[in-house]
Parts: sequence; C-alpha cells; structure tokens
Amino acid sequence: MNIFTIGFSQKSAEQFFKLLTENKIKKLIDIRLNNKSQLAGFANAKHLPYFLKLHNVEYEYKPELAPSKELLSRYKDKIINWEEYIKVYNKLLIDRNILKDISIDDLDNIVLLCSEPTAEQCHRRLMAEYLAKHFENIKIGHL
Repeated sequence: MNIFTIGFSQKSAEQFFKLLTENKIKKLIDIRLNNKSQLAGFANAKHLPYFLKLHNVEYEYKPELAPSKELLSRYKDKIINWEEYIKVYNKLLIDRNILKDISIDDLDNIVLLCSEPTAEQCHRRLMAEYLAKHFENIKIGHL
C-alpha cells in the first residue's frame, strides 16, 4: 500500500504530472487550506481537476485534513515552532475524527497535495504519517 505526498511549488506542470504518472497515482487528495491560490496556475482548484482527469487521476478536496487558519498563522508568524505545530496538527486530526471517513481500500496509490516544495516541514508529511500509524502496511513516498 503506497501513499505519496507532493508539493507543487518549484515544479513545472510537466514535472508535476510526470511524477504522478510515473508513480501510478490513482487519486490526488488536495489537503490545502486554500486551494484557490494563484502560486501555480495548474494547481489552482479551478484547473487542477481537469488536468488530473487528462492523466486518469481522480481529484478530491479534503480541507478537513488541512491545518486550521489559526495554526498556520501562528506557525508562519513564528509564535510556535515546528514541534508545537506537529502536536497541534495531530490533535486537530483527532478532534476532527478524520479516520471515520477513511478506508484502507481508499489509500492505495493516492497522493496528498500541498504547496510546500518539500515534505520536511509540511502537514502533508504529518498526514501521511498519521495514516501510516493507523493503517497497516503503508509505505510513504515523497514526490
């Protein structure tokens, strides 16, 4: 069972969609708080579902997997550090009871989308790790 993560920042549309195709991604789950960003036109919610369809990838927007606006602001403004961010984000996932709507059958060859260029300090990595902790035999890959 493979779960991938990907950020669109610092990637061209060609690089982005090639990574999805090469890794046989079946579904992209958009876990951004704001999916209408103009940072990359191809990743805007207005265009992304269409481009994914051309590559036979399903699109799903799940804002409940995004950090809260308050958490994101507190981290960006350096009010909290990364370790505190991790704790609050994981508590949010528990409080939101995100596992109630997720089946292990829905997780194979999905990719979690956010904007950060790397997964190192991004909630998409934390979300993938949260799923791997609660479901057996999950391998995580960062594209």
